[in-house]
Formats: sequence, C-alpha cells, structure tokens
Amino acid sequence: MRTPILALLFIWAISPTNLFAQFVHGKSGNYTWPSDPAVRQKLEQWQDLKFGMIVHYGLYSELGIVESWSICSEEADWIPRDSTICYDDYKRWYWSTISRFKPEKLDPESWARYGKEAGMKYLVFTTKHHDGFAMFDTKYSDFSIAKGVFKNHPRKNVAKEVFNAFRNEGYWIGAYFSKPDWHSQYYWWDRYATPTRNVNYNIDDNPWRWDQFKKFTYNQIEELMNGDYGSMDILWLDGGWVAPARPGAKERLGKSYKGSQDVDIPKIAAMARKYNPGMLVVDRTIAGEYENYQTPEQGIPGEQLSNPWESCITLGGDWGYTPRQVYKTPANIIHKLVEIVAKGGSLLLGVGPKPDGTLPEEVIERLQAIGKWTSKNEKAIYGTRNAEVYNDGNTWFTQSKDGSKRYAIVCFKEGEPAPTTVTWKGNEPMKGSSIYNVATGKKMQWKKTKDGITVTLPKSLTKDEPAIALELTPAS
Repeated sequence: MRTPILALLFIWAISPTNLFAQFVHGKSGNYTWPSDPAVRQKLEQWQDLKFGMIVHYGLYSELGIVESWSICSEEADWIPRDSTICYDDYKRWYWSTISRFKPEKLDPESWARYGKEAGMKYLVFTTKHHDGFAMFDTKYSDFSIAKGVFKNHPRKNVAKEVFNAFRNEGYWIGAYFSKPDWHSQYYWWDRYATPTRNVNYNIDDNPWRWDQFKKFTYNQIEELMNGDYGSMDILWLDGGWVAPARPGAKERLGKSYKGSQDVDIPKIAAMARKYNPGMLVVDRTIAGEYENYQTPEQGIPGEQLSNPWESCITLGGDWGYTPRQVYKTPANIIHKLVEIVAKGGSLLLGVGPKPDGTLPEEVIERLQAIGKWTSKNEKAIYGTRNAEVYNDGNTWFTQSKDGSKRYAIVCFKEGEPAPTTVTWKGNEPMKGSSIYNVATGKKMQWKKTKDGITVTLPKSLTKDEPAIALELTPAS
C-alpha cells in the first residue's frame, strides 16, 4: 500500500501545479473593534510589529505534502491524493505517520534566530492542524507528537520547545489552533463517511456528541493557555467553516444542514484571557468581536484598510515543507512587506521546517537576505501607521505614529539597475524640508517639478537592491 502512495508523493513534489495551488481565505466582510481596553491596548502594540512568522509543522511535514488536506474527501487540484488507493486506507496510512515522525534534529532556536535576523517580531505556531495531530503534550488525545515514536525524546513537547525558543528571542507568541479536528470521533465520527471538511453527523440529532467536541476543544486550548507553555499573546484560530450557523442556513441547506457548529468562542476567549489578560483572539474569517484582526490569505487587499489586519503569505508555494518547493525571492517578500505596511497591515510569512526539525537552506538564505534590508530601514516599517496618501506607482508611504515624520519607500524592479532618480506626487515636502536615506542617514538632493518632486538617488545602489527608504523631515 505504501509503495504507490510514496511514488505519488514524489510526483506531487516535482509537479509545477502543486507548487502554487493553494486554498485561499479572504477576509471577513466587516470588522468590530474590541471593547476591552486591555485588548485595544494590546492590539495597538501588535500594530507596531509589522512582520511575523507562521510555522506549519506536523505529520504532513514528514510526508512532504500540502498540510493535512489530503485526508479531506473534497476534490480539488490543490488536494492531491492517489486515485488508486481506497480513501479509508489512505486515511489509515496518513494516521500511521505518527509511528515515523521523529524530528530528532529539532532546532527551534535557529528558526527564531533566522527569523529575528529577517526582522520578524511575532510567531504563530501550528499547535494542531485540521488532521487533529497535536504538536503538544495533550492529555485529551493520544494523537500527539508526545505519544508517538518521538515520545521518549527529551524535546517531545515540540510546541513548548518552539514557544520557549522564540520567547527567548523577544518574539510575541501566538498559538495556531484548528477548530475542526478530523481525527476526533466527536467531529468525524466513524459511524458515517467523511464527505467534506465539515462535521460528518447531524448536530441536531446528536447534541451529546457535539457537546463533547466543544468540551474537547475547550480543554485542549486551555492546556495551551494556562501558563504551562508560558505567556501567550495571540490565539489564532483556523477553520472558519466551524462557526455558528448563518441566518436561514437550515432552509438553504435542507438535509445537509449540520446545525450550529458553534464551539463557544466567547467562553474560550474568556478562559484564554483569564490566563493572559488582553490577549488577542483571531477567530479567522468570522466577523465580530473575536476576530481582533483580519487575516487575508495569500494576497494583499487592493487598498488601504483602517482596521487591523495581516496578510498571511507563504515564502514558498506551500505552508508546510514540501520537497523541490519554489521559494519567493527576498526582493519579492520585501516588496510585499512594504506594500502591506503602507496599506496598514502586517505580513505573516509562512515557513515550513524539514521533517528532521531544521530549516531548508533556501529558507535560511532568504531570511538572511531579507534581514539585510529590514535592519537598515527598520524605522520606515516598524511602529509606523497609515499615511493618508500611501502610494504613487512603485513608491509607498508610511508615517510615524505622531505624524511628525513620513517615509517614502521606493521599490525597484527585480533584475534591473536601480534608477538614478525617483519622482512622486503626494506627500511632497514643503520648501526647506530635508530628505534622508534611512539606511545611511545621508541627506538627499531633491527638487519640486511639474510632476511632484524628484529625488536624486545614491550612485552606490546596486542592481540587487530591492528598495530604498527615505525619511521626509519638515523644516524646523
């Protein structure tokens, strides 16, 4: 049974279509500002951070496939699965990976160091993806990294090791947790087939079973929040299809109606904040008071947003580790970071460690290259806020929180020599103002023109320079 499956995994790994096929979540339609002053204060502080790392790591890393989606029976080109293998046999084979997944070179300290070098300020780590495999030592399930073949290793509680390593480097700590759990008999019950990602039984007809799932979810999240894993800043909840039923759902769906898939987020949030006052709760794509910031996935909103948000985007083609993955260039990521920050958001960059617990060399190289730029231009990015005029062509604008200084960040086209001058409209300095190169502190020559202002750029800019940040300082 394993031979054809492993052969198919190799085909997936080298397939160009697999490199970019993704399921993409948009953002919720409306935003509700939190009413708790402690949460509002925490949110204001989070908006200073701008750049974070999300780490997908689990059984799918061992298999080198697109997260845990292949055990979902839905048919889509981004969910590859061997058509010659019985679906139930495939699921059993996937579950059995617990007997092979041994990250014996687990090195979250290096993940944190390289991320810090890149300029990342916060972490979101997958404590449990949709497959239900816990990357922490939970007492509510045997399907855990701490109870498989890795159980006798001193670092078996992987989530705790990761959180401690990143906390020691000064990161904010966020716990990703999947609301659906495809391994739980309280969500995917073996009595029935599992035709979709959703709960596979009628909740109205089986209220006890759904109530058990709600308790199970609450208890596992409490294990992560109660202090055993240190202080937490963000609870990042995925699986937005597990949600209270929308008005009219029963009438629209008929026999397929599952009842309200409400896991009681208000109760979970209250518990999490009892242990971690002011904690941010991000119930993804579910508009309301428990989506403290929005999370558009694999894309950037077309215009500036006034509410808190982050774009979660992969460094490669997939969230987790897959072999022969094509990674984005450092310039591509820097350009995305600049655009996102100018539009009022943060970038959460997806990184997938290898099965052994180390980062791929391509990831390390890109993080280091990104850091060469962010370390020299940090004050144009971190702690900034929206400028009213935020873009003109390849030039993006940010400003200090008090509005006393503005920054123009000019993105250069990859593979082409840097221009000798740049011209923009909007955010034009008054006569007597100065413009400085943020990276060097040197004053730049500029003049007003009929097209706005023109700045003479340094001759020392190299062909591979991704962008230049300029500080616009008003005349004293």
